[in-house]
Amino acid sequence: MKKNRKVARRYAKALLMIGKEEGAIDSLQEELLGVAKLMQETPELFSAVTNPIYPTAARKKVLAGVLERLALSKVMNAFLLLMFDKGRIGLLDAVAEVYGELADEEKGIARAEVLAAEDLDNETVEQIKAGLAKLTGKDVTVEVRKDPALIGGVVTRIGDLVLDGSVRTQLANLKEFLKRSEAV
Repeated sequence: MKKNRKVARRYAKALLMIGKEEGAIDSLQEELLGVAKLMQETPELFSAVTNPIYPTAARKKVLAGVLERLALSKVMNAFLLLMFDKGRIGLLDAVAEVYGELADEEKGIARAEVLAAEDLDNETVEQIKAGLAKLTGKDVTVEVRKDPALIGGVVTRIGDLVLDGSVRTQLANLKEFLKRSEAV
C-alpha cells in the first residue's frame, strides 16, 4: 500500500506542476476528483477500465469514451490516458487524494483530522481551527469524526503532528505512572 502511495504521489506531483504552469490547480483538482468519484460510484466502469481480463484496447476505448462524455480539459484527458497506458489508472483514488494534499500545501492550507468522543458544536470546531491556524501559520480545514472509544476529549492530527487530549490516553498515562510509583 505504501508503494502505491509513493507512485500516486509521483503522478500527483507531475499533475500539480502542470496545474501551476497552466494556472489551473483548482480546476484540475475538481476534474480529478470528479473522475475518481465516478469510478468509485460505478464499480462496473472501474472494472471495465482496470480489469486485465478485458483486452487493453477495449478498456482504453471505454475510458476514452467516458472522458469524451465528461468533456474534461485536454490536460486531464492526456493525464488519465497516460495513467491508463502506464497501468496506473487503478490508483486514481490515491492520486486524487495526494493531489488534494499537495494542492492545499501549495495554497498554504493545512488539513486536520479531529477525533472526538462526542459530536462537537460549531463553536468548538472553530476554536480548534483557530488554535491550529495559530500553531501552523496556515489556513486550516478540519474534518471532525466521532470515536466513542476516546471516552472524552479530542485527538487532533495535522500532518505528522498528533495532539492527544483524550481521556483514554490520560487514563493510560495515569495507569503507567501508578505502576512506576509502585515499583519504587
